[in-house]
Amino acid sequence: MSEKTLEVLATVSLQDKHIRRIRVVAPNIHLSSYSSKEADSIPAELWDKVEVLLTSGRNLPKPEMVPSLKWAQNSLAGVETLLKSDLAHKPGLLMTSASGTMVGTMGEYTVMAMLMLAHKIPEIMQLQRKKEWGNNLSRSVQPQDLRGLTVGIVGYGSIGREVARVLQPFGMTILAAKKNVMKLEDEGYTPKGLGDPEGRLFTRLYPIEALKGMLAVCDHVVIALPHTPETHHLFDKEMFDAMKPGAFLVNVARGGLIKDEDLVAALKTGKVAGIVLDVFDPEPLPADSPYWNLPNVIITPHVSGVTTDLMDDVVELFAVNLKRYLEGQVLYNRVDLDKGY
Repeated sequence: MSEKTLEVLATVSLQDKHIRRIRVVAPNIHLSSYSSKEADSIPAELWDKVEVLLTSGRNLPKPEMVPSLKWAQNSLAGVETLLKSDLAHKPGLLMTSASGTMVGTMGEYTVMAMLMLAHKIPEIMQLQRKKEWGNNLSRSVQPQDLRGLTVGIVGYGSIGREVARVLQPFGMTILAAKKNVMKLEDEGYTPKGLGDPEGRLFTRLYPIEALKGMLAVCDHVVIALPHTPETHHLFDKEMFDAMKPGAFLVNVARGGLIKDEDLVAALKTGKVAGIVLDVFDPEPLPADSPYWNLPNVIITPHVSGVTTDLMDDVVELFAVNLKRYLEGQVLYNRVDLDKGY
């Protein structure tokens, strides 16, 4: 490791334990810590010498303010805000995301969402609000076992792989669709024991070009794709028409992947039996959105990847990447400007 002082700046709120975790990586690390709200008060001389930046993607410096900056680690898995900034186009700047840090809770959330739909929780909650005791022999409230059903995971990155892992005990047939079916291994960051690093937990893998064929046989569909110009409104009327009638849907990726008016129509006709939505375009979800009033929709406020311990996981990834940076190794979760993630 180099003995030269490495200037590291964090513009996210760090606790003392986080600061200790970063500093213990190497003795030559000099860490300065500010919250994102305090970014305007960071001295120009500090910006001038910073080599590594840990950021939430907000209140970013202009490229000319950070001539020494070589690497920016985003504290979020999504990098849309970072990519829209001038900083993203600083020549030679390496950018990495926090992909993989949220997979544990997102896997749990997704399976919870699938169980809520299969066990008719939206219908049961409607009865509760009306103070009605439902007939437990009625198909409207009778649950459906996940065992023996088929789930399709659209996007087999860190989140999709963790969903596959968590679903193993349920006895489902697991199908997956991803952009590059020739690349089974996951080269991104995943906490030990989570995910599917070697790409072995699915029954069959489909290229995105064959997504409609996969959807036709799925009882549940999980959307876990990155949102890019290529995937914008991927789920439109044509895609919903390709789905197995009465299938359930969960979106934990980005709202822009879905064409809202087409999904609303599919929900009203029963083509899509029910959905759990954690992400929207725009956010917060406007009060006049038809989603609020549809009985077969469960809405959550973008919480699937948020836990009280999230920053612990982000700092652990940053510390791991920081060690790799000092040793000249390839960093986890490198952002590709052309791909958009």
